[in-house]
Amino acid sequence: MTAVEELTTYRRALHQIPELAMQEFQTHAYLLKQVRDWQAPFMTIREVPELPTALFIYIEGTAPKRTIGYRADIDALPLDEATGLSFASQHAGVMHACGHDVHMSLALGLVHYFAENQPSDNLVFFFQPAEEDKSGGKVAYDLGLFEGKWRPDEFYAVHDQPSLPAGTFSTRIGTLFAGTAELYISIQGVGGHAAYPNVTKDPIVVAAQLISTLQTVVSRNVDPIKGGVVTIGSIHGGTRTNIIPEQVDLQGTIRSLTQSGLQTMIERVQTIVAGVAAAFDVVIDLRVETGSYLPVENEASLTQNWLDFFAKRPDIAFVPSEPAMTGEDFGYLLQQIPGTMLWLGVDDVNPLHSPHLNIDEAALWPGFVGLRDFLIWRMEQI
Repeated sequence: MTAVEELTTYRRALHQIPELAMQEFQTHAYLLKQVRDWQAPFMTIREVPELPTALFIYIEGTAPKRTIGYRADIDALPLDEATGLSFASQHAGVMHACGHDVHMSLALGLVHYFAENQPSDNLVFFFQPAEEDKSGGKVAYDLGLFEGKWRPDEFYAVHDQPSLPAGTFSTRIGTLFAGTAELYISIQGVGGHAAYPNVTKDPIVVAAQLISTLQTVVSRNVDPIKGGVVTIGSIHGGTRTNIIPEQVDLQGTIRSLTQSGLQTMIERVQTIVAGVAAAFDVVIDLRVETGSYLPVENEASLTQNWLDFFAKRPDIAFVPSEPAMTGEDFGYLLQQIPGTMLWLGVDDVNPLHSPHLNIDEAALWPGFVGLRDFLIWRMEQI
């Protein structure tokens, strides 16, 4: 089997067994089986009882000057796949709609290569559970899993980008992805008959006012040059036409390219919620979860290394990136360990998180080559 065929095999096998955050046991077993087949005297495979679906690989360098880390996320999304692929998800209601199957496949390719070609620097590979939910990167860090030889001096990762041509890399110095906070809002009203709204406190009307007012957070409180997002993505309340319900529940997200901007937006949302509650004389419960989804801030000198590498390798496609409002919990790890995240183009008309996402597998080989050759080039630097 050629290297290209191996990457495709990994991707298709993993695509069929998507699992949700902290439930990636079948995925973990697949990854573990592959890396055990490549066991070398200079390679350590580490499982973690406290985080059972995580997997660490340490490859000792021949003359290490540094330890380089590489992270691949392994969880999937709660979506019914609608691609019609012959290797579509075998797990109902779960799909690799964010391309983590690609991320894992590239990491497996790198582990296999360096297991057969011992690097000069130490390498740490982290197959991370729970990127989409439950803050797996933060959980791993808080458990002390990056201590001693397992702590990289620099950390790297890639993320699929359907809007880029297959195999094209993209990144930038500074903020690449936004920091995010999730909103959970429960409006407690007084229900009753729709014909007598005067004796109720209608939570649907309150929800409508709240949603409209929250739009002023960005339009009137955020510097338009810096930008931000407040989106309500879920609203649930009521049962039929002639009943005013007791409760309406909302869920949404806040996104900012800076941590200070994110905090300002959170505080403004809290003020608005309190004000609307007072104006309508209802109780509104607001829960804000930030987890590990801090801004993905690429360290300047390490990211410049990537830019220098791409300049020396015109055969590897690269385009500069603009900041995106995408959230990624690699941002938390980059707050602890300097590093860089990159986009990798997978060329599809469907966006990330779509049940129709069908990445172009032509991205796998150039993605692997770019990552492998950068790591080799980086090891040559003093």
